[in-house]
Amino acid sequence: MRTQLEKLLASGRDNALLRFGLGDACLKENDAEQAAVHLTQATTQQPGYSAAWKLLGKALQQLGRLEEAEAAWTAGAAVAQRQGDMQAAREMAVFLKRLQKARAGQAMQPAAMPGT
Repeated sequence: MRTQLEKLLASGRDNALLRFGLGDACLKENDAEQAAVHLTQATTQQPGYSAAWKLLGKALQQLGRLEEAEAAWTAGAAVAQRQGDMQAAREMAVFLKRLQKARAGQAMQPAAMPGT
């Protein structure tokens, strides 16, 4: 499927839905880097595309770009709420809480002692 979508993109058919599909296909193939590229483009082309924001956050999280993932989910949750898509807003709120909890847990871990 990814190959077919890439051919469509190469033929000049660039739009948010195509970029979302490519991002999703890339994530399914464990290519978070390319997924982030396509999903960033999808949210640029259509800022109100809450599903693209949600997947963008997932791709960024997989890449360890946690601040960017947090920003994507925050933006996506706001978009979803404005559009009345409460399910997507709740999902992204859960992702944000988990991310913040994980970051708080890391901050509480003692730093490694030099020479140990």
